[in-house]
Amino acid sequence: MMTPSPSWRAMAPADLPAVIAVAAEVHPNYPEGEAVYVERLTLHPAGCLVLESREGIGGYVLSHPWRLGQVPELDSLLGAVPPDADAYYIHDLALLPSARGGGAASACVDRLAVHAHASGFTRMALVAVGNSAGFWRRHGFHEAHDEALARKLASYDDAARYMVRDLDHDWRTA
Repeated sequence: MMTPSPSWRAMAPADLPAVIAVAAEVHPNYPEGEAVYVERLTLHPAGCLVLESREGIGGYVLSHPWRLGQVPELDSLLGAVPPDADAYYIHDLALLPSARGGGAASACVDRLAVHAHASGFTRMALVAVGNSAGFWRRHGFHEAHDEALARKLASYDDAARYMVRDLDHDWRTA
C-alpha cells in the first residue's frame, strides 16, 4: 500500500510542539521563542499551516498581513496585524529534510499567493535566510535593496535578503 503524499492543512494549537521541533531542526541559527508561534497563529490563523503525513508534521508556514518594507525582528512579537497592512508577509516556511524534494514547499507558496491575492494584497514579502533566495526567485520574488532594510535585517544575519513578489504583474490562475 502506498503512503499518501504529505498535505498542507490549517495549523492548530495542538500542533505547536511539533512545529517548534521542526523549527529547532531546520533553523538552529534563527531561534524564536514559543510565544512567537503562538502569537502568529492567534493573529492570523489562515496564514498558519502544517505539512502533515503519516510520519507526522514535516513542515510548517507562518504568514500574515504586514507593511511592505518593514521587517519584524527575529524572535519578536508583533502585538497586532497593522490595520494599514499593504503586503502579505511570509514569516517562515520550514520543511524537514525528509519532507523536501516532493514539491510541498512550492505548493505552499502557491497556496499562500492565492490566499494573499484573494485577501486583496498585491504584494508578498519575506526575508530569505539560509541560502534560500534562489528558491524564492523561482517563485517570482526579487530582492529589494534599501539602506534602512539592511539595518533591519541585522537581527537575522549578513546573508539575509528582503524579497518581494508583485502579485498584480505575475498573477496566474491556480
